[in-house]
Amino acid sequence: MATWFLTGASRGLGAYWAKAILERGDNLAAAARHTETLKPLIDRYGDRVLGLELDVTDRAAVDAAVQETEQRFGGIDLLVNSAGHMLIGAVEEATPEQARAQMDVNYFGSLWTTQAVLPGMRERRNGRIMQVSSLGGLIAYPTMGIYQASKWALEAMSQSLAAEVAAYDIHVTLIEPIAFPTGLFEASPQVTPMPEYTHAREALRTNSASAGFTPGDPAATAEALLALADAPNPPLRVLFGIKGLEEMRVEYAGRLAGLEEWDHISRLAQGSPAGK
Repeated sequence: MATWFLTGASRGLGAYWAKAILERGDNLAAAARHTETLKPLIDRYGDRVLGLELDVTDRAAVDAAVQETEQRFGGIDLLVNSAGHMLIGAVEEATPEQARAQMDVNYFGSLWTTQAVLPGMRERRNGRIMQVSSLGGLIAYPTMGIYQASKWALEAMSQSLAAEVAAYDIHVTLIEPIAFPTGLFEASPQVTPMPEYTHAREALRTNSASAGFTPGDPAATAEALLALADAPNPPLRVLFGIKGLEEMRVEYAGRLAGLEEWDHISRLAQGSPAGK
């Protein structure tokens, strides 16, 4: 029986995952902003659920929640960072408060929980950390720059972490959901739109339509999550949903083409070797 620590456990994909984890007989520390939203899980699964009222941006509260979980269940085998929100808006439209809040939840919240579970995982020389990123952690679209910046930060931190902790048999996986109707947009703070960026909002709609993104089944992601948990050698990155590979091929081909086109500037910046 494994023990999971799951943030964002009361809504969105996290709610589906919490139920699937418990249905298969594992223990779950379910973290949410309000514990009353976790009552149905606690009523149904009893002592196998530890309901935690947690603001992931509060470092001290995160440390205390992880410590309570370790005391209750004897350790944490799998961490899933699912808590987050999505600010939609052009870069100029975001207020300082909105931009900081986006980073605090999506990046620093995941960093704090990751740091909190690592000592126990290192000591046991075993563990899995699953970070919920996004296709937007790999590609940046107009009017999503602040949200996607938080995911790009999560991507870099997690890739470095994976190399750092592999020696302790700790696996890190970035989950990249593409399009799922979870209510994330409706539950997230939004900017005050500026008419100067109407064209950018239209570009986002055009990009989504041309990519052929179709909503996936949120419930199906639970089966995928459990498959990752059971995989002997899980990947660093995995897309949840379809059409993402096609987008990535276009994105990276364009990046390489641009770098090659401007390689003469790269060489100009290099200068001449010393003494020549």
